[in-house]
Amino acid sequence: MIVNLWQKCAMLLLACGMLFAAGAQADIPKETYDALKLDKSATSKQLYEALVKRYKDPAEGAGRGTHAKYWEPIAFDKYLDPANSYKPPSSVKEVSSRQQCVKCHADETPVWVNAWKKSTHANLDNIRKLTPKDATYYKKAKLEEVENNLRSHGRLGAGEQLKEVGCIDCHVDVNAKKSADHRADLRMPTADVCATCHLQEFGERESERDTITWPKDQWPKGRPSHALDFKANIETTIWAGMPQREIAAGCTTCHQNQNKCDGCHTRHEFSVVESRKPQACATCHNGVDHNNWEAYTLSKHGKVAEIMGGKWNWDVQLKDAFAKGGQTAPTCQTCHMEFQGKFSHNMVRKVRWANYPSVPGIAENIKGDWSEKRLEAWVKTCTQCHSESLARSYLDLMDKGTLQGLAKFQEAHKVVEKLYADKLLPGQTTNRPAPPPPDKEGVAQFWQLFWTKGNQPSSIEFEAIEMGENDLAKLHVGMAHVNPGGWTYTEGFEPLNRAYSKIMSEDTKIREMAALKDRVAKLEAKRISLLDPDNSGSRASLGGLGGALLLAGGVALVGWRRRDKSAR
Repeated sequence: MIVNLWQKCAMLLLACGMLFAAGAQADIPKETYDALKLDKSATSKQLYEALVKRYKDPAEGAGRGTHAKYWEPIAFDKYLDPANSYKPPSSVKEVSSRQQCVKCHADETPVWVNAWKKSTHANLDNIRKLTPKDATYYKKAKLEEVENNLRSHGRLGAGEQLKEVGCIDCHVDVNAKKSADHRADLRMPTADVCATCHLQEFGERESERDTITWPKDQWPKGRPSHALDFKANIETTIWAGMPQREIAAGCTTCHQNQNKCDGCHTRHEFSVVESRKPQACATCHNGVDHNNWEAYTLSKHGKVAEIMGGKWNWDVQLKDAFAKGGQTAPTCQTCHMEFQGKFSHNMVRKVRWANYPSVPGIAENIKGDWSEKRLEAWVKTCTQCHSESLARSYLDLMDKGTLQGLAKFQEAHKVVEKLYADKLLPGQTTNRPAPPPPDKEGVAQFWQLFWTKGNQPSSIEFEAIEMGENDLAKLHVGMAHVNPGGWTYTEGFEPLNRAYSKIMSEDTKIREMAALKDRVAKLEAKRISLLDPDNSGSRASLGGLGGALLLAGGVALVGWRRRDKSAR
């Protein structure tokens, strides 16, 4: 009897363990388990602890990075990088219960509370009442998965249900029972806090670190990605060194997805419907160096979404968007969150160009095995709507067009590099201050877009930087998002040619002026040489000139005397 009881208990524990592990494992790739030194059968607790340990490890991208000493903190940093910059307020002395948090903030910050009241977090019982006929019925299983995650690391009792997710759960501790002291207990939630409940989503996002390793280190491991976007930001030398700290914060404001989840899931409603719409991506994926939003919205894909999107059912999961949601065109999410027919928070498994064709080694990699495998994944994505022939021909068009734009940029860039090597850039030897550390002197560098002094940089360098950083990037983005005006005329090739023309004209002017100066200098040196009495050559020349003048004078005198005699 006792043996059978123990066997039943063991089987029950094993079943619970498998249940705790199953949900989180669904879309977390093998590469991540290997990187964490875990087996796929790991429990939710084991996976959570391993993911969070790596997430908080400075050697893996946490913290302030290698340029920390240059980063002068500003007050707003605590909201962009709470793990390193946030401290609880010392002026708020209240010790508040779960209910008191809501009551107080209904007066202090009513929009927060109104948004939260509309959220799934505030209405968990409504989720439990869903039936299979509801488009959001999948949330019922998701809630059970969340509760199992919490049980796996002791935050929820065996038979206990999560009543709600309120202020205190995110800003103090999940399922906290006691009141919280604002001065000691308050926290600004980071991504690992969200992972306490949303382990699968966190694990998917973190798997970006493991699924984008470039063949020849064209980019650092795991980048570019949301999972390491803050590390990319703090390792950008000009953001660390430039004195205009508030200006630098513009990029930090978007490069904070590594730190938090509300860049896509806006607090305090955290609407999944909002995050499924392409507009959710527009805040960051826009502008002169990565105009993804503009290119998409002007494409046929984007226009269909704009015109017909009001009739689509955004409540259904991405995997059902076409079949059950009535979606008739792709969005950012249906293309970039999909890989081999599955959807997840890993958005880098198909990256090939990484937005910036000018990055050294990217173009050379496009025809390699690594890139070809990713191309095949894109073909599979595109053939959800298009024929394989169309998909392959268009992707080929994109690659070749990008290479054509790259060639134009590279030719112009070499001209500027040669001017720099010849020390012919305007003010290069007379009025070119050194940049703030950790940046160093160089030609046509990224940092020169954001730090200028005297002739640092020269206008011709600025043209070259913009060609690669902006115009070439927009050409590729226009092609990648099928925006016809976005690579030939309005953006892309025509602006590249305009900049090319300016660079070539400026190069001709600079070199012609340098040649003229050199010629004048040589004539000036010759003139000085002729007039210098201390120069032996000059003395010989002057002596010869004096003798000739004396001889000419003598001849003239003889002639004058003869004319004088005849006149008498």
